[in-house]
Amino acid sequence: MEKILVTGAAGFIGSHVSSRLLKEGHTVIGIDNLNDYYDPSLKEDRLNKIDKENFYFEKVSLEDKAEMENVFQEHKPSIVINLAAQAGVRYSLENPHAYIDANVVGFINVLEGCRHHDIKHLIYASSSSVYGANTKLPFSVHDNIDHPVSLYAATKKSNELMAHTYSHLYNLPTTGLRFFTVYGPWGRPDMALFLFTKAIMNGEPIKVFNNGDMMRDFTYIDDIVESITRLTNQPPEPNEDWSGDAPDPGTSYASYKVYNIGNNSPVKLMDFIYEIEQKLGTEAKKEFLPLQAGDVPQTYADVEDLFNAVNFRPQTTIKEGINNFIDWYLDYYKENTIHG
Repeated sequence: MEKILVTGAAGFIGSHVSSRLLKEGHTVIGIDNLNDYYDPSLKEDRLNKIDKENFYFEKVSLEDKAEMENVFQEHKPSIVINLAAQAGVRYSLENPHAYIDANVVGFINVLEGCRHHDIKHLIYASSSSVYGANTKLPFSVHDNIDHPVSLYAATKKSNELMAHTYSHLYNLPTTGLRFFTVYGPWGRPDMALFLFTKAIMNGEPIKVFNNGDMMRDFTYIDDIVESITRLTNQPPEPNEDWSGDAPDPGTSYASYKVYNIGNNSPVKLMDFIYEIEQKLGTEAKKEFLPLQAGDVPQTYADVEDLFNAVNFRPQTTIKEGINNFIDWYLDYYKENTIHG
């Protein structure tokens, strides 16, 4: 069993991953700064549901260099799973500095901790947003991603570049995970499923961007957790066939790999909304709007590399996932008259 540092442990994905690793018998050191990007009480409630045996929590910001060094020095993890970040495409238009602080400055502190404390595998969250202006579908980790369309995406691509540098310079095995629209119980309040459910239940209109002409490769949280768990003890090997003449962006001559984690089955936004309406038994009031700056009209994950590596591909249906989320939502907010 390993001692694993999980950053963003009070977050949506981080709390689920922490719980799963503990069930597998690992020791988990969780860190999170519990910031107010959204209601911190939801983050605290996520932490409260984590089994406290073999779980150690520290309230720390990634960008705090001294505190991050203390965490590595005191707890001496063997594996790091970096899920902490300033998330959200749209918020990056309003507060760009938050993204540089958490996602770039914070990530170099994670890399330096790994470098100086003999970490045997760093897994870190990237994002499907890195595909930016790419139009070739499905999105493949072997495609070039030089044209991000949001600062959030640019910071996530920078993480991949920084990780490769440390894999090259210090032989640090790094695995980047490009998540595709993760949803499910305990999800973030700024994500579409949460926003739509809350608005419909309150009789308010939902904002339907690009006039509903969008597709997303929605990926259920349990499938994300399963993928991460399987990859944890599988650090990447150098690609012996890698060539600088025809470089493969998804692998390297160094111990570096990038994977897509998506459902490999894009869903039309209007079909997604329909499933929410069916579960709630209410038709949504819809406000149709243009495509928002920084957004892309379609995402679609090629997950063959993930399947070849760990014999698993995400497969939870949108109906099952939405039903599970709404069941959780109704239970979590059952004492509130006005939800959320």
